[in-house]
This record gives sequence, C-alpha cells and structure tokens, in this order.
Amino acid sequence: MAQPAKGPAKAPCSTPPVHTEDAVTSVHPVDEKLGFSRLVPAALQHIAAMYAGVVTPPLIIGQACGLDIAARTRLIAASLLIAGVATILQTIGVKGFVGNRLPFVNAASSAGIAPILAIAETNGGGHQLPAIYGAVMVAGVFCLAVGPFFGRLLRFFPPLVTGVVITLIGVTLMPVPVGWAQGGDQTAADFGAMRHLALAAFTLAVILLIQRFGRGFVKQIALLLGLLIGTLAAIPFHMADFSGLHSAPVAALPAPFAFGAPEFQPAAILSLCIVMLVLMTESSAGMLALGEICDRQATARTITRGLRTDGLATLIGPVFGGFPTSAFAQNVGVVSLTRVRSRYVVAVAGATLLVLGAFPVLGAVVSLVPMPVLGGAGIVLFGSIAVSGIRTLSEAGLDDSSNIILVAVALGAGIIPLAAPTFYADFPAWAQTVLGSGISAGALVAVSLNLFFHHLGTRSAPPPAPVLKSS
Repeated sequence: MAQPAKGPAKAPCSTPPVHTEDAVTSVHPVDEKLGFSRLVPAALQHIAAMYAGVVTPPLIIGQACGLDIAARTRLIAASLLIAGVATILQTIGVKGFVGNRLPFVNAASSAGIAPILAIAETNGGGHQLPAIYGAVMVAGVFCLAVGPFFGRLLRFFPPLVTGVVITLIGVTLMPVPVGWAQGGDQTAADFGAMRHLALAAFTLAVILLIQRFGRGFVKQIALLLGLLIGTLAAIPFHMADFSGLHSAPVAALPAPFAFGAPEFQPAAILSLCIVMLVLMTESSAGMLALGEICDRQATARTITRGLRTDGLATLIGPVFGGFPTSAFAQNVGVVSLTRVRSRYVVAVAGATLLVLGAFPVLGAVVSLVPMPVLGGAGIVLFGSIAVSGIRTLSEAGLDDSSNIILVAVALGAGIIPLAAPTFYADFPAWAQTVLGSGISAGALVAVSLNLFFHHLGTRSAPPPAPVLKSS
C-alpha cells in the first residue's frame, strides 16, 4: 500500500531541473550577455580590427582638403563618434525600426574615399568639404528611401559586380599610401627622400614580421602595432611632429557644421549615390554572412532595419563631420574566427568608439603618425581591399566568356582615371566628377554590362546569383 504513494512523490522533484535547464539554453548566442572577463577582451579585438579602418577616411580626406592637424583631429573624432553611435544602433537597435540586432559594426567606409577625393579636386577653396557633405547627406536619404526595396535590387549587384567595385576600391586608392610613403606633401623639398621611403619600408616589414610570427590577439593587431613601432622609430630622426597634442582639447564634442554649411551639387550627389548602392550591397552581404555565422538567419526585415541604420548614420554624420557609413567586413571575420557571437560585445566596442570620439586628444595621437609610417601600413590596408575584391570575383563564375568581358571592360574603365588622370579633362564638370572616380566609372560599367548580358532581352529569368558573402 505504501509503494504507490512513493511514485507521485518523486515526480514533482524531477521536473524543476529540466525546466531550469531549458530556460538557460533558450538564450541565443547572439543575445548572450558575457561576464566582464570575457566581454572586455572580445570587445578589444573588434576595436583592434576596425580602428585603423575608421580613422583612414578622415586622414586621407583631411589631407587632400589641405586641413591642418587640428582640423584633421576633429575629423577623426567625428568619425569615431559616428561609428560608435551607428554600431550601438545596429546591435541594440529600436525594435522594428532600426538595427539588425546582430554583432555588426558600422563605420565610415573606405569605398567612398576615391569619389570624395574626386569631388574635392573639382571644388576649390572652402567649398571642398561643404560639397562633400552635401552629397553624403543626400546619399543617406537615398539609402533610407531605397533600403526597404533593396532586396529586389540585389540581383543587379551579384558578386560579379561587387567584386569589380571592391577590387577597384583597393587599386584606385593605392596611389594614396605611395604618396604617404614619399612624405605626403608633394610640394616639400624632401618629398620622396630616402629617409621617408626607409621608414615606410621599415613599417611594412614590422607588420609582415608580426603577421608571420605573431599569435592570437597580437597577430590580429599587426597593423596597429606596425603604426606604433614605426612612429617610435621615427622619433629619434625627428620625423614625428607632436605639436598637435598641445592644441587638441582633451574632451569635446564635434560642433555641428564646423566645416561649413553643406552644398548640393548634382554630379557629386550622383557619384556618392552610386557608391551608396555598393555600400548597401556590402552591408547586405555582411548581414547575410553574420546570419549564417550566428545561426540567426538575416531576413528581409533584418536587412531593411540594418540599411536604415546605415542611411541614418550617413545622413546625420556630415552634420558633425562624418562620411558614408557601412559595414566593416573585417569584424565579420572576427566573429567567425573567435565564435563570440554576442551582440553586446560589439555594443561595448561601439560605446568605446563613442568615448574615443568624445576625447579629441586621442584622435590627435592618431593624426601624429608620420606620413611614411601611414604609407607602409596603407599598402597592406588598401592592398587587402583589392584582394577581397579578387576573392569575390573568384566566386562569380569567370569561366563564362560574357563574365570575363564584363570584368575586363569594367576594370579597364575604372583604371583609366588612375592611368591617365587628364583623360576626362575636356569633359563637363559633372562628367569629370562621376567618371574621374575609378570606382564610380567601374561600377556604372559593371552594372550596365550585367544588365546587357544577363537581364535585357533574355526570355527566361537570369540564373540566380551566388549568395552574397562578406568580403
């Protein structure tokens, strides 16, 4: 009689542990909140992977526009600040409106540098940055308008097209680090002097040695360590100028429109809207790749919210001195490599960027890196962009003769401004702005030929493009 009573008594004791275990395992890795000891090192890895890329656009554009160290410091601080805000919005988000809520990093993209430099060349005096910022703001509005429908346009931007554009980004930017390696200032008497070239070569050698013999975190920050060691090596030879540290404020927020009210020029706007389409493709690719890595599929709504964040950051960024914002593919690689998929790790990295942007003196430290040192590191940075494009093209079906012709003609059109800078000298100003950028010219030709070969006049639907992957 006593035995039947014991059975029911054991049942309620066995159920709570099962329920508790289910509750623990129900937290998706993307939504996992890590402890401090794991959170901080993981966030630092993301900072190390992206920091050089964040400060590169303001460094190049500021130098091209003839800004002094103080003004370049403000540009760097603004770039860090906008990157922090955009990254926090992406990872935390406002549910149903902005943010893909993935471990996704947003910052100023190097893809916009070449078209922006073309805009700067066609505008003199104090009109360079106002014309640039006006075009960037309209590109942000364009992204917000097209973002909800961009999924339907992705078929016009297969890896065949994006591979050409990414390759051209690296190739057309290569003269920039070469000029840095020679000293940066072409009007200086010692431009191209052997001491500049030696310092650039030393920096490049340091990066290569760290990449070869470094391990783990040290290997991941090879670029930053190369910049640091190269700068330290320049000090005994009086090649590092620390005067900017005295004029840079310790803490200050960027002032709205510090470089002038935006100016809206149709040719500049068209050029950056084309670039924005490429950046949107890159962001979409990053979200699809992260969805696979994190086991959380990136749906159409996810991509729309992510692109909306890109658009808002690109629209608001110029108010404080920012540039076109997009995904940072290297951070997708960090997530894949470390398998730390928590979006809160990237949110902490975004908050760190926000703090760095609020302290311009930290941006001044970056701007004090000697030009030859930047040149040695820039060869690695921009060369790796070209390699990413080549890797994308390798997945684009180049065994087809039509695709080979498309890539050949698009690359040729993109290299014309690099090989013959005066080729478009007799063209109208608007055409010089659009075609004078190898990225814009190559993108236009690639998209047009893709339509011609694979869409127009075809009786059946074109074959599905390979799934976009982060470059």
